[in-house]
Amino acid sequence: MSSYSIVRIGDDYVVRADDKNILKVASRRRAAQLVSDAAELLNAQPPPVVDGEPPTAEPVPPKLMKSGC
Repeated sequence: MSSYSIVRIGDDYVVRADDKNILKVASRRRAAQLVSDAAELLNAQPPPVVDGEPPTAEPVPPKLMKSGC
C-alpha cells in the first residue's frame, strides 16, 4: 500500500488507498486494525515472479505407487 488514509463520512469511517475508497467500517479503531492486518499480509507475500526467471521453489509432484507390489 503506497498511501492510505482513514476518513470519516457521516457515521462511518472509510479506508482510502491513494484516491480510491476501499472499505467502510463503523469504528476508527477497526479501520486502523484492518489496515494494519492488510499491510502485514502484503509484506508476508513472496515477491512476484518476473517473466524469464525460474521460480525459487518448484512444487515436487507426488510419486506414483506401483500396483501389485
